[in-house]
Amino acid sequence: MPRTKQDEPTTHRTMQVVNHIRSLIENGTLQPGDKIPPEREFARQLKISRASLRTGIGYLAAMGVMKIRHGVGTFVADGPPEFGKASLGMMGALHGFQTWQMFEARTILESNIAALAAERGKDEHHAAMAEEVAEMFAAMNSPADFLIHDLLFHRIISQASGNPILASVIETITSALYDKRRKTVERSTDMRQSAEMHREIYRAIRGRKPNEARKLMEEHLHQAQVAQGQERPPDRKSALVATAK
Repeated sequence: MPRTKQDEPTTHRTMQVVNHIRSLIENGTLQPGDKIPPEREFARQLKISRASLRTGIGYLAAMGVMKIRHGVGTFVADGPPEFGKASLGMMGALHGFQTWQMFEARTILESNIAALAAERGKDEHHAAMAEEVAEMFAAMNSPADFLIHDLLFHRIISQASGNPILASVIETITSALYDKRRKTVERSTDMRQSAEMHREIYRAIRGRKPNEARKLMEEHLHQAQVAQGQERPPDRKSALVATAK
């Protein structure tokens, strides 16, 4: 029996959404600031489920291509979309990157980037960070949405560092993190603590306190590493035992 689009792998359906929106942006149908069609209508156009559409939109939002505004809609973000970057997630799969290695790299990079952002960040960066913190608190009951705003917050800090090379590296890392964490984020239990820590980091950056921003980012990433270790799905044997009960 031939497979329907509903049966195709999730990654394929995600990329179907990504490629469709990319074509709409490239041919000028969608412009920065434009609102995309309602979810039900858009899913019907692509002949996929609404859940698959949300996954694709979430991927684009994590890349900074789309902007999700709760209660308002989803819009094309200002600035150039980054479709062409190599996938760090794919390289990780090929070379066996470990979670602790990713967090070690992030801690070295992002703690110092936070300090630079405290020294160099502009008012527009502070406003964008504040907006993402507010969105995190608003998304407390939606882990998938929370994840998008979490990653966008980190991207804004990298942009506020004033170093485009560092910003590019962090953008690649956040895209890879989204690919990995969207599979486990529904089991997250630390969202309020995470939102409050992001707020503290934002206040340190806005307050021009580089040492405090560095320390808070290190603490945040340590907490995130511990919390994400608890999001892993149970092993097959445990799942079978739980099902049998």
